[in-house]
Amino acid sequence: MNDFFFSLMLMGALSGGVGQPLPFWATANQWGLMPENQGALAVVQARTEFDAARTLQLRWGASLAANEYANNLDPGSNPLHVMADELYGSLRWKALTLDVGMKHRELDFYGADARLGSLSTTGGHVAESGNARAMPGYLLSLEPVALPWTGRHVWLYGAYGDYKPLGINYVEDPLVHRTRIGFRFDIGSRLRLHFLLDHYALWGGTIPNKGTMPVTLGNYVRVVTGRHAGSDGTRSDKLNVIGDQGGGEMWGAEYLGDGWILKLQHDIPYADGSGMGFQNFPDGVTTLHFSWNDKDRWVSDILYENTYTMYQSGPFNGEKFDEEGHSITPPGVKTTGGDNYFNNGEYRSGWTHYGRPIGSPLMYPAGTLAGTWTSAGLVLGLENNRLKAHHFALSGKLFKAHPYKLMLTYSANHGTYRKPYAGESAWNKEWGSVDETPLRQVCAGFSGAVRLRAASGRSAAAPSRPLNLSILYGIYADRGSVLPDTFGATLGLRLSL
Repeated sequence: MNDFFFSLMLMGALSGGVGQPLPFWATANQWGLMPENQGALAVVQARTEFDAARTLQLRWGASLAANEYANNLDPGSNPLHVMADELYGSLRWKALTLDVGMKHRELDFYGADARLGSLSTTGGHVAESGNARAMPGYLLSLEPVALPWTGRHVWLYGAYGDYKPLGINYVEDPLVHRTRIGFRFDIGSRLRLHFLLDHYALWGGTIPNKGTMPVTLGNYVRVVTGRHAGSDGTRSDKLNVIGDQGGGEMWGAEYLGDGWILKLQHDIPYADGSGMGFQNFPDGVTTLHFSWNDKDRWVSDILYENTYTMYQSGPFNGEKFDEEGHSITPPGVKTTGGDNYFNNGEYRSGWTHYGRPIGSPLMYPAGTLAGTWTSAGLVLGLENNRLKAHHFALSGKLFKAHPYKLMLTYSANHGTYRKPYAGESAWNKEWGSVDETPLRQVCAGFSGAVRLRAASGRSAAAPSRPLNLSILYGIYADRGSVLPDTFGATLGLRLSL
């Protein structure tokens, strides 16, 4: 029979004062649920898991959340925000799974307790981390299946789906298409190689001053196949691909040791054909993760991650000419640059949902530096997609019983090519000829749970399972030139059965 799980979480969050923002790692990669400022959060969740004893398996899940905080950018707004976090039903048959509704994406690089979140800044997916709220839609997933005549050395997996973004967007009523296709190569019993293409397309809807993109079968086929628009498209969509398309290209390797696993992964963002053709090298998120199988150790997981997104296929987009028509583009320089990851000139909210970046949270949304960002308002894309970052994370169990997670991130942030945070712009200048000026930022967080298993009391719904009570805590701090210098803490309780 299906296992049933229930949990109730209540949490308070403190910052420098009422209306003051919480530190970065207190809110980033929290599925968009945490209050932006000092406040409180409540989450109630019920779900079932698949029953492996059945050929046709079913599961469902529902998670409702409410946060309360004072929005200093809109003092008259209601401080209470009620949200549907997850609401889904799933059907599995053999290697195929169909999810319908709102469901969190499966992330990678977890530590001692998955409920504390991923150790990675991106959750292992540069195009879709755990930073933004889930969209309603469907996703058909294929678990790894061995390809014929490969001796079970080559495996295929992937996903295909469509979603409807909610919240306030620059383009009214847009749609999202998702495609993922991956291959796994098993080399012996210990070494595995992965190659994955993760693609999204933001399309449809009404673009201000440009009209409505028709949602037709023909346009849908163009979206899925990455082709340009027909006669009913905008000028940009006719010249380029239809809508706003981008994603990530990942390669990785994992070695299965005796009681441990070592993973190396490089995830490359792309925004156009030059990125898909790897002309944006060396951009990407490189992750190295060492994990013990025994999660009850004081230190069970160690992760280092490097983010570099400075090049973006170069600082030129199109050949440049002087007044006499002579080319002034330096010889041998690529003219397909300025990829501007997760931003778009027509879909100006970019790859965001409810105002939060769907991809890496280190790519700050517009309004961050000025202190005008709020998830409750219209956000016009990302103001920082050119950065260098070093991220370090640890996880384990204190006294071999209480899980924790340590996150420490240093970033040098440059804004975008056309709108740098500081100093001289490198746009339309030979690569490496400008000594660019970054804004530096350090973000730290230490969070965990102290588990208190009830000695008495059994659930009437599941008399064989005891109630479990955990004290949740977190200590966070930011210091730098982009985010406000701040210190914050969270304290809560989680009851589960």
